[in-house]
Amino acid sequence: MKVGVLTSSRADFGIYLPLLRALRDDVFFELEIIAFGTHLSDFYGRSVDQITALGFQVSHEIESMLLTDTPASISSAIGLTMIKFSDFWKNNANRFDFVFCLGDRYEMFAAVSSGVPFNVRMAHIHGGETTLGAIDNVFRHSITLASSLHFVSTDAHGEKVAALIGTNDRIYNVGALGLDNVMDMQLLSIQEFQDKWGINLGNKTILVTFHPETMNLKRNEQNVNELIKAINSLSAYQFLITMPNADTAGSIIRRALKENFELKKNFYLIENLGSQSYFTAMKYASFLLGNTSSGIIEAASFNKYVINLGNRQLGRTAGDNVLHIPVSATEILAAVTKIELKQGTQINNIYWNGGAAAKIIRVLKKL
Repeated sequence: MKVGVLTSSRADFGIYLPLLRALRDDVFFELEIIAFGTHLSDFYGRSVDQITALGFQVSHEIESMLLTDTPASISSAIGLTMIKFSDFWKNNANRFDFVFCLGDRYEMFAAVSSGVPFNVRMAHIHGGETTLGAIDNVFRHSITLASSLHFVSTDAHGEKVAALIGTNDRIYNVGALGLDNVMDMQLLSIQEFQDKWGINLGNKTILVTFHPETMNLKRNEQNVNELIKAINSLSAYQFLITMPNADTAGSIIRRALKENFELKKNFYLIENLGSQSYFTAMKYASFLLGNTSSGIIEAASFNKYVINLGNRQLGRTAGDNVLHIPVSATEILAAVTKIELKQGTQINNIYWNGGAAAKIIRVLKKL
């Protein structure tokens, strides 16, 4: 079976990794990786190099990113990505039995949508989820409608996909693919992490990832200022801050974080940790703070509490370890106090279903 995998960013590649290894190592499959989006951007760390460093061959590179993140630039990037992929699908649509796409990014939406006239058979991972605070919600559901196979993370998300496409056929609850990394990945020790990044995770650490809310752009400056105010009041911790993705208004968040924390002691701003280091940081962190999907999906597997801020992830199914609060310094500090009292409580992960990559492989082999 000839399988393509669309990967547009460090985030989706990290989730894909268990599946990519399974596809690569099974002689039943011929794997081709199609890299585009921020993978090819020097500004975002050129993460395509991490793909090759892990022993994978990138079969196709398609450049279509713009450097700015205004609404006009994002819209233009969608159009440019569609144009670039229209040429790609024209020459390559018939070479794949299935092409995997993941999540809800605007550039993923563009790559998938341009394949519709060519009848490219897409296999969508993480469909049926909801994020009311981000424009990604529109893109995710559109990708679902354009896909032929659906690998969802919970039964509830499978029901949403069925409602969207009008049938229960070819919908498989495999759990969250990224959790395979949690179970299988060899993480770094505290010393190894310090040798690599110069950060001692033996100290009390808050892992922060904060993205803009793309459904209400005017709130982002106020939101990041409230976050900064709260962080400055938490002097008992050091902060490991991963920088935002290429979203509309992401530069507002990025600039504020750099201006306030880049040169301060006990603050570490990292563009791209990579999966191994990111999960290592999650393992040893006191808790997570921000509005990233990894706090909703992966953190419970490390028995970590999460302070989820604002509306970006609003509507996504979450476990009891996630505290949903407004982006308010006062609310954040109160949530920190609450979490400090809860430390040590055992947490179950609602997104774990016994290993997603193996389940996906079994489905593909039966088609």
